[in-house]
Amino acid sequence: MSRTAGQSDRRTVAPARAAALLAGAVLSVCPTVRLSGQDSSVVDRGVRVGIIYRPGVRPGMVLLPGRPAVLDSVRAIVARDLDYSDRFEMITLPGGDSIRLGAAANPTRSSGRGRTGGGGGEAAGLNYPLFQALGADFAVALAQATDTTVVTLHDVAAGGVRREVKKRLPPLTSPDFRLAVHRLADQVLQASLGAPGVAASRLLFVMDGKVWQIDQDGADKRLVSSSDRQAMSPAWAADGRRFAYMEFWAGHGQLFVQDMATGKRAAVVTTGAALDFTPAFSPDGKTLAFSRAIEEGTDVYTVNLKDNCCLQRLTVGRFSDNLSPTYSPDGQRIAFVSTRAGLPQIYVMAADGTDQQLFAPFDYGVTGSSNAPEWSPDGQSVAFHRDVAGTLQVFVLDVRTRTVRQLTSVGRNEDPTWAPDSRHLCFVSDRSGYRQLWIIDLETGRIRPLLQQSGARLPAWSPRLPETAASTP
Repeated sequence: MSRTAGQSDRRTVAPARAAALLAGAVLSVCPTVRLSGQDSSVVDRGVRVGIIYRPGVRPGMVLLPGRPAVLDSVRAIVARDLDYSDRFEMITLPGGDSIRLGAAANPTRSSGRGRTGGGGGEAAGLNYPLFQALGADFAVALAQATDTTVVTLHDVAAGGVRREVKKRLPPLTSPDFRLAVHRLADQVLQASLGAPGVAASRLLFVMDGKVWQIDQDGADKRLVSSSDRQAMSPAWAADGRRFAYMEFWAGHGQLFVQDMATGKRAAVVTTGAALDFTPAFSPDGKTLAFSRAIEEGTDVYTVNLKDNCCLQRLTVGRFSDNLSPTYSPDGQRIAFVSTRAGLPQIYVMAADGTDQQLFAPFDYGVTGSSNAPEWSPDGQSVAFHRDVAGTLQVFVLDVRTRTVRQLTSVGRNEDPTWAPDSRHLCFVSDRSGYRQLWIIDLETGRIRPLLQQSGARLPAWSPRLPETAASTP
C-alpha cells in the first residue's frame, strides 16, 4: 500500500509511521522496448491480411464471416480474445468477392467429419486448400441454431473439424453475457492448442479510491467496492469468488473480504486497530496474510479466515520493515519485502515464518529498492518492480535458478500482476504520458493497453473465473 521514495502503494515498503504510510498511499500513482521477450514500444496487433504477410512461428487463425447479425457481438469478442491470447497470428480475410470461402472445385481434403449439423454450412464444404494458402492452421465458424450458438473449430491442415461447441448464451443485455462468450474463446484455444486460456478472467484495480473490475480485454468496467472509504490493495481468492482489500480511515487500515456475486463483505477479525494492508489469500483460501504497520515498524501477519481466529506474526522487524506477502501456489512459501539489508528487497520464508532468506539477488550499493512481489500461478516465477536509475521497472525472478531479468526498460513501470496462464502480466505504466494499465505477453514481448484512462493503479488479475458466481460463505 505505502511507498518509499515515491514507489507504488501496493505490496511495497512502508515507513514505520502510519502517517507516512498514508501519505505514500494517497500520493502513489509504465514503457517498452522489444528485447527478446521484453516489452515493446510498438503495439503489434498480430494481424495478417489475406495472403499479404510474412509467415510467423505462431499458428494462423481465421475467424470466418457469417450470419446472422445477432452473432456479430459474439464474433467480435471471440476474435479479440483469440488475438489477445498471443498464441495465434490472426488472419483477416479480404473483403468483396475476390476470394471464395466455400468448397474448392475439387475438395479432396474435405473430410466426412466436417458436418456440424449446426446450420453453419461451413464444415463440410470449407475450402481448406485456400485457407492453407492464406497461412491458416485453424478456422473458427460461428452459427446460430435456434437459441444455441454453435462454434466450429476447423483443423485446416487435417481438412476437417477439430471440435464443435454448442452453448446457450445469456441475453446480450445480461451481465453474464461477456463472460460466457469469453469462455467460448477459451474453449477454442484449448481445443486448438491444448492450452488453457485467460479470456474468462478479470482484473481488479483501484481508481479514485474505489475498487473496480474490468474484463481482460479492457471492456465492461464496473465498480465493485461497496463503501465510500478509501480502498486499496485488492487481492483475489484462488476460487475467484471473493476478494480482499483494505479500507483506510483515521490512520487505521481495516481489511475486508467481499463476495463477488452478492457484494456482501465482512471485516477480517483482529484488523483495523492498526494500519493493516496488502492482504494475500493462501491458495486454499483459509488463511489471509497481510502487512501491519505500527510505530515500531511493519511486519507480516496471518489470520485464519476459516475459523475467524488465530492471529500469527511471521516476521519480527527489529528496526526493519517486512511487508507485502505473496503465497507460492502450493502454499508452502511466502515471498515478501524486507528492509533488513537497507533498501527494500525481495525475501522468502516458509509459510509459518521460518527459514527467512534473500530471494531476488541484488548488488549492494548498485541495485535499487525492490517492491510489489507476486508469485506466478505456475510457481516458477515472481514478478516485482525495482528502482533502476531513479525510475521503476518490472523484473521477473526465476524461482528455481534465482536469476533475475528486467522485463521493461522505458518509462515508469510498477505493480505487476500475473494472468492465470503465467504468461501475461498487467502493470501500471506512464509510457503513454499518464499512468494507466498495460498488459505484456512474456513470450512475444507484445504489449497492449488494458484501460486507456488515467489514474488506475494496483491491478490484481483474477484466476480463471468459475462457471457460476455462487456465493462462498
